[in-house]
Parts: sequence; structure tokens; C-alpha cells
Amino acid sequence: MAVIREISAGGVVYRSGGPGQLLLIQDRYGRWTLPKGKVEPGETVEEAALREIREETGIQGRILDKIGETSYSYQDYRGTVDKTVHYYLVEAVDGQPKPQMSEVRDVRWFSVDDGLARFGYDNTLSIVNRAIAMMP
Repeated sequence: MAVIREISAGGVVYRSGGPGQLLLIQDRYGRWTLPKGKVEPGETVEEAALREIREETGIQGRILDKIGETSYSYQDYRGTVDKTVHYYLVEAVDGQPKPQMSEVRDVRWFSVDDGLARFGYDNTLSIVNRAIAMMP
């Protein structure tokens, strides 16, 4: 069976001005997580991260720094997919939260504590914690 390598990119989106807030999406499984998606041909991982954030959430962002990567494997109709996701610390600069209904159930700003309490994936929680420590 084939092994497919897939590269995705996304970010921990925050806004400042008062208590810090995190932008999370609710995925199709009902879990709160980070916006991310596949890197398209000819696109850098940074471009993909900003595009996916904009498409999934309606928020325009500005990358401040790279946070890190996660890697995992899963099975689908193509075979085994080895996926690496590059995450960036992204400051929200414009837009209002609006979910991309074909891929996202909801998108919402949370306080840092509430966002951490609701976060749905243990394998990405370290990325969120690293991002919080990096926030200006």
C-alpha cells in the first residue's frame, strides 16, 4: 500500500489589546483546534498558513514567528498518509470570524485559559502552549 507524504500549515492566531485571545476553529468532529490546511503547489508553508487561516476563519493575519511542527500518520482511501503540519504565531490584523462552512463548524475568539480548557487535540496542545509563551 502507498505511503503519501502530506505537508500542511496553519497557525495560532491571537489578538492583543487587553487580555490576550486565541482564535480557534471547531472542526467537523466537534473539537476546538487550530486552523490549518494543505500546502498547494507553488506555495510556501508561510503563504499556505496565512491562506488557510483566512479561508477557514475570515481573519487576515501576519506571521510573527515559527512555533514548530507536528507529525502524525493516518489511513484513508489512498493508503497511509504521513502528515507534517508547520505552525506559526500569527497576529490578527483584520477581519471578523466567519467559518468556512464546508470545512469548519464554528470559529470563535477565546481567552487564553478558556481556549486551553476547550482545546481538543493533545498532540497539538504543546504548539498552543509554546505560542502562548511567545506572544508579545
